[in-house]
Amino acid sequence: MPRRNVTIGALVVGGLLVACLLAFFVSPHASSKPDGLEKVAADNGLDTGEKAHTLGDGPLADYSVKGVDDGTISTGLAGIIGVALTFVIGLGLFLVLRAVRRRNQPAPAPGRGAPVPSGP
Repeated sequence: MPRRNVTIGALVVGGLLVACLLAFFVSPHASSKPDGLEKVAADNGLDTGEKAHTLGDGPLADYSVKGVDDGTISTGLAGIIGVALTFVIGLGLFLVLRAVRRRNQPAPAPGRGAPVPSGP
């Protein structure tokens, strides 16, 4: 069986596609019931005096997109926006760290990967 070489770009695009498909089609079916931590807090009265979040009326509040009336589409779009923002932030951090790492590496010695300087 021939072996296929997969490029990093193809792997990233494939991963983004899978993440976007899951965010759009699966996230609208997530449970609306409180998760474990919220349930324990409610059961033990730890959530008394809970205040609304300052960004509670933001464009992506409650896993939905403001202005989109269909709840399923709104949640799916919020998921895709979340995937995109996470990818962009991660890519930015990667590029910054790579640039810092390259800047801190010593220059290779002549004859060991670096071009040998020519005469005047």
